[in-house]
Amino acid sequence: MIDYSPFWKTLEISEENWYTLTKKYHMSSSTLYRLKHNQDISMKTVNDLCRILGCQIEDIATYVPSDKDQPL
Repeated sequence: MIDYSPFWKTLEISEENWYTLTKKYHMSSSTLYRLKHNQDISMKTVNDLCRILGCQIEDIATYVPSDKDQPL
């Protein structure tokens, strides 16, 4: 499972917020909802967030092993 809790910590210490992500950078509210609920987002979105927040991927997401992961 991908956990997006690092994103919220990164956002908190940045100069950006939910409002600027949606209004200034035209990120959809549904994307932010997906981040909040640890749902899938695209790598393009991760790339955009890294550019906007000036951070690395690990500042956006981490992998957490889960029984809910699909079998390999």
